[in-house]
Amino acid sequence: MVVVRQTRQRAEILDLLGGLDEFRSAQQLHEILRARGSSVGLATVYRAVQSLTETGEVDVLRTPDGESVYRRCAQRSHHHHLVCRSCGRTVEIDAGQAEAWAAQVAKAHGFDDVDHTIELVGTCATCRAAQG
Repeated sequence: MVVVRQTRQRAEILDLLGGLDEFRSAQQLHEILRARGSSVGLATVYRAVQSLTETGEVDVLRTPDGESVYRRCAQRSHHHHLVCRSCGRTVEIDAGQAEAWAAQVAKAHGFDDVDHTIELVGTCATCRAAQG
């Protein structure tokens, strides 16, 4: 387990992420913090989300263009995400069948100690309704 020093800046970022349902980039988080009157610098945001990712308090995904985006974990255990491609709304899901599938594929190819990330991307009901 990684232990990090709790700072005011890290607490501000965790508080912000706790109120968001969607993944946000470090730059977007910085802009929101600045709009709230925070003096947290962009480099500090990047360092904080990196360390919070390492401790498992924050999830990270990569967008199709390679940008890292972050969200506060509701679950501390291994899980996957269902992400709306329109609004970014995210649902954390348990995926027992995906775990079994990943282990089976790894074993079939002679691999062990395999890690994986599975992200399901679609359109949520709200965005689908708005699209008509």
